[in-house]
Amino acid sequence: MAILKVARMGHPILRRAAEPVSSKEIMKPEFQRFIDDMIETMHEYDGIGLAAPQVHRSIRVSVIEIQDNNPRYPDKKNSGLHVFINPEVTILSKEMGTYWEGCLSVPGLRGLVARPNKIKVKYFDRDAKPQEILGEGFLATVLQHEFDHLDGKLYVDKLVDSSKFVFEQEFDKYWLPNAEDTELDD
Repeated sequence: MAILKVARMGHPILRRAAEPVSSKEIMKPEFQRFIDDMIETMHEYDGIGLAAPQVHRSIRVSVIEIQDNNPRYPDKKNSGLHVFINPEVTILSKEMGTYWEGCLSVPGLRGLVARPNKIKVKYFDRDAKPQEILGEGFLATVLQHEFDHLDGKLYVDKLVDSSKFVFEQEFDKYWLPNAEDTELDD
């Protein structure tokens, strides 16, 4: 396994729509190794998600794992490890939730973003088997954040208010003491 180089905001690959992955490609050893490398890279940088375009591959693959005691999101509930290939999102609620998002491709910054609070995702797992997951609250936000990367979008495109786009040190000092994730009515 290997730690992959993470593309940062400004690299053109982050603004390109990614290509679907064929079921034949999923089962190839090189592809499986790439998934393992993505997972190792996500863990190395204390991420809770990583999309293939972030590691310079324009394909529709994301990995997500919210772990207990993650230093970047210490109060979030464990989700288990998931590999999403060719995900399709259906929004299930008009209710919105706001969360302070960060991104390995936008290092050192956080921004307040509003997203639908409940979604359903259909996808293929790393064994090319169709799966479905419901995401609510923070998990719905993480899923949408990662899948936005597959469409060439970054969380900074969806900020609630540009005055709520801050460096992480200032977030920790000035915003975190009063920063509560909330749900917004539509």
